[in-house]
Amino acid sequence: MPKLEGFEFWSRTLGGARHVVAPMVDQSELAWRLLSRRHGAQLCYTPMLHAQVFVRDANYRKENLYCEVCPEDRPLIVQFCANDPEVFVQAALLAQGYCDGIDLNLGCPQMIAKRGHYGAFLQDEWDLLQSMILLAHEKLSVPVTCKIRVFPEIDKTVRYAQMLEKAGCQLLTVHGRTKEQKGPLSGSASWEHIKAVRKAVAIPVFANGNIQCLRDVERCIQITGVQGVMSAEGNLHNPALFEGRSPAVWELAEEYLDIVRQHPCPLSYVRAHLFKLWHHTLQVHQLLREELAKAKTLEGVTAVSRELKLRCQEDMSRQKEGEKPAGGLPFFHWICQPYFRPGPKEGSKNGGACSKRALEEEEGNTDVLSKNKQKKQLRNPHKTFDPSLKPKYARCDQCGNPKGNRCVFNLCRGCCKKRAFKETADCPGHGLLFKTKLEKSLAWKEAQPHLQDPQQAGPGEPGGLPEVVGGALA
Repeated sequence: MPKLEGFEFWSRTLGGARHVVAPMVDQSELAWRLLSRRHGAQLCYTPMLHAQVFVRDANYRKENLYCEVCPEDRPLIVQFCANDPEVFVQAALLAQGYCDGIDLNLGCPQMIAKRGHYGAFLQDEWDLLQSMILLAHEKLSVPVTCKIRVFPEIDKTVRYAQMLEKAGCQLLTVHGRTKEQKGPLSGSASWEHIKAVRKAVAIPVFANGNIQCLRDVERCIQITGVQGVMSAEGNLHNPALFEGRSPAVWELAEEYLDIVRQHPCPLSYVRAHLFKLWHHTLQVHQLLREELAKAKTLEGVTAVSRELKLRCQEDMSRQKEGEKPAGGLPFFHWICQPYFRPGPKEGSKNGGACSKRALEEEEGNTDVLSKNKQKKQLRNPHKTFDPSLKPKYARCDQCGNPKGNRCVFNLCRGCCKKRAFKETADCPGHGLLFKTKLEKSLAWKEAQPHLQDPQQAGPGEPGGLPEVVGGALA
């Protein structure tokens, strides 16, 4: 059967999905996807997976995709970050049997993406992106899709989208923010950019950005003309967003915890989800925030969630008729509702014109260290975060990870082990002695006369065939 493309892929394979849960690192795991699907999500993406690691690490494949096969979890798109056409396609070939499409992440704006040279930091390398999409479109049995961020200029964003479509992209998700718009500098997403892209391409387009409730979904589709709308933060704070409901937080927290018991995931994922679900309540009952952070087991996390439910029910019993939610919230704190990220503080250094990390990295500027870094400095007063003082690591010739300083092949340990095994060579720098061990093994065998060829030894001699006496073995 030929591979479906464009609108045929969207309407038949993806069922004409309009309500989409975004790929979120450590947050769109199987348990959360199943919860979201129960409450109106029609299509989900996996968390972003590293193509290089996916190719070389069988455990990584098992933990992130292979062990999570679930009939309820379809349609599903697997997202990879990559910057090498061959590696991207190798990873996609290993994943295509477990999903309905492969997505290339061109939207991650975080510093880790800049250091790893992927995500939104590839958006100016059009030749590389063309080669990646072309090769994937040619080799894969499932369609390839892309998730992008916009350029400040609408016309450049349109040309970017058209280039990806021409290369073989079958569905495009457009996050209406630039790569500089993140964290406290996020601001509003530009639906004008998304609308312009939708008009300029002949493939389905999903919009991402400014989605906090079902009304936003409907308004976005009406204004931009897109086929579907993707939600990340809105979904994390209210998984029933696509149903148009705002239920009590404990209703969805309890349901999610039940799913986690059936489909386990790392406790850090569970804790992060509960922090977002209970976000507004934890502003009121702050002591329980510490308890949730300290919980070391699923039972411990569940106990804190149960206590939060009791506190909320007590708050409800004390609620006076006609009383309005505190803090300007649309609903009382025990109701699932949007979280609006605060913008940069007025009067802050540089007027908030540069990112927090840029401020942190200014020489000698310790006043704007993140809380996490301040805690580290309290534990170790001599610790510095000056990037110029950090050791510079030479890169592995094959995968780009830090190489061993004494590696004879100039590789990291993982790549060195594969090469040394293949070539039966030694690398003292990594403690790999394949050649030495083989030589010792051969020398030992030569020194053992009873291990000679059994065909050359006489009957009854060591290593020879047994003597037959009277039809029985001697």
